[in-house]
This record gives sequence, structure tokens and C-alpha cells, in this order.
Amino acid sequence: MDSVFYIVFMMIVGAVIGGVTNELAIQMLFRPYHPIYIAGKRLPFTPGLIPKRREELAEQMGRMVVEHLLTPEGIRRKLTEQTFIQGVVKWAQEAGEKWLSSHKTIGELAALIGVKHPEETIQRRMTSLVETKYEQWMKEIRSKTIHESFPAELLAKVEATFPVLANYIVDKAIDYFNSQEGKQRIDRMIDDFLSGRGMLGNMLQMLLGNVSLADKIQPEIIKFLNNEGTKELLSNLLAKEWDKLKAYKIADVEALIGKERAMDFIKNFVVNRLEMGQLLNQPLSTVIAPYKKTMIHELIPKAVDVLSGLVVEKVDTIIQRLQLEEIVRSQVKTFSVERLEEMILSISKREFKMITYLGALLGGIIGIIQGIVGLIIS
Repeated sequence: MDSVFYIVFMMIVGAVIGGVTNELAIQMLFRPYHPIYIAGKRLPFTPGLIPKRREELAEQMGRMVVEHLLTPEGIRRKLTEQTFIQGVVKWAQEAGEKWLSSHKTIGELAALIGVKHPEETIQRRMTSLVETKYEQWMKEIRSKTIHESFPAELLAKVEATFPVLANYIVDKAIDYFNSQEGKQRIDRMIDDFLSGRGMLGNMLQMLLGNVSLADKIQPEIIKFLNNEGTKELLSNLLAKEWDKLKAYKIADVEALIGKERAMDFIKNFVVNRLEMGQLLNQPLSTVIAPYKKTMIHELIPKAVDVLSGLVVEKVDTIIQRLQLEEIVRSQVKTFSVERLEEMILSISKREFKMITYLGALLGGIIGIIQGIVGLIIS
């Protein structure tokens, strides 16, 4: 009975020693937080391992994150996963749907993002853009002729309108001379002609008596205008004048019109066509309505695809620019020792307890062996 008691006693002593030793070793990882001095000499194992090696721990954690956790390959693999892309597309579509359905006006939305006086700002930028583009374009074509400056297709379209334009002019002339106003105009022209011929004009008026020359000439003018040759003649005249115009240099045309006048015309045309005041006072949902489905179901998925491709392509550069290792290292250095202890224990508390229990178990086994050996020796 004494032998059993002895062995149990040795087992308990061994278990207590093993458990306490392991628990003490675990505590010494973190504590004491600061070095302890006695008689001017620092006690061994103070401060604890973690406080003592905090700088190295921060560097190792930063290196571990970059080399083993947030690696370019891992990020690239995640960005190319279809489930991830589909999730981003869905999120972007939901956000786009909410944003594009806004009842706020474009002007109000512009104010929200910090754009003050949006109408004036846009007009100013548009006029500045027009001036810049005008100068760039004119610099390229000033020394060229109209024929050299414009696309052949555009010139061909202009030339194709000559027969139509000739027909239009002839039709309008016929309508005019058929009208009472046209007849009166012929009358005045005849009177002016005869009065300018002196005695010869008076003689002609005496010979004609009460006969109106306008009544005689009006049908002939209309007959002339209705002739196909007249339309062809007018079309040819337009073509000849167009050929002369095509030989003009752009610089000559600009000088003829006036640079400032031409630029002002283009700026006013662009600004008036945009109707910025009316546009800015409309709700975004109204302006976007015709394009909403296209933007949500076509534009957003394409944009996500393009952006993810760009990020995948530049992921190495992005990680280098972010300096993740430095971020982690700096962040860990700012942690107090208590915070580090809390973080590590929150992750490994169960394992540390198991180590304590394992120490007690091994100590108990060693105590049993020692008790048996002691009994044998005694």
C-alpha cells in the first residue's frame, strides 16, 4: 500500500512540475513586458521573448505576408476566378442600378462630388477644348487646299448635291416668277431698262402702246427655266465654282472669314448644341433612361472585365507600390506587447493549454517511472 501511495505521490509531483514548467515557459514568451534589473544587472530571460523580439517579429510577419500570403500569384488567381468576377459584376450592376435610378439632377450630383457651378465649368472647358483642337487642326491643314484637307468621300457628297441644288434653285425661281411679285419685278426691270435708253426707250414704248412687256417676257422666262438645259447649265456653273473653291488654301479661307469669327462660331455651335443648362437641370434617371439597360447589362460587365485584366497585368507593380511588407511591419511595430499577446493567445490559446496538459501528462509519466525506479533501488 505504501508503494502505491509513493508512486501516486511521485506521479502527482511530476505532473504538477511538468504542467507548471510548461505554463511558465508559455508565460515567459510574453512576460515580463520590460527588462527587470537587480543591483544594476538585468535578470536573465527578461523581458519575455515576444517583447524582446518585437522588431524581428514585425519584419518576419511583413515578409511572411508578402512571400506566402498576399502573393502576386494568389491575387492573380483570385482575380481571374469566374465566381469572383461574377460577384464583382453583380455588385457593380446593383450599385449602377441604384446610382442611375437617382432622381437628383446632374447639377446636384456634380455639386455632391465637389464641382461648383457645373454649367460654367463645362462651358469653359468645352470652349478651351474647342480652341485647342481648332489650333491643332488648323496647324496641320493651313498650308493645304480645301481639296487636300477634306476626305474624298465628303467632297464627293458635296458634288453629288449640285444637280439637286440646281433643281431646287430653278424650282424656286419658277415659283417666284409665276407669282404676282415676280411679274411686278419683271415690270420694274423693263421700265428701268427702257428709261435708261433715252429716246430709243420712248420710241419702243410708243410702238408697244398698251401692250405689257411683262406679260410677254414672263412666260419666256418660265419656259427658259423649265428647260432641262437650264438645270444642267446651273449644275455645271456650281461645279466650276466648286472647283475654284477647292483650290483655295485653308489659310486664305481662314483669313477671309476671320480666325476669331470662325472660332467663335464653332464654340457657340458646340455650346448651344449641348444645351448644358437644360441638361444639368434634368434628373440623371431621365437623361440615362434610353441607355440604362445597355450600361448595366453590357457596359458594366465589359468595364469589370477590362479593369480586372489591367489589375491582373499590373498586380506585381501594384503590390510593389503598396509596399505591403512595410505596411505590415509598421503596423505590428505600433502594437503594444499586450495587444500582441492578446492576438497570439486568441489564435493559439487552445494549443497552449494542450501544451500545458501535455507537460503535466509527461511529468506524471516521469513521476511514475521515478517512483517505480526508486522502489526497485530501495
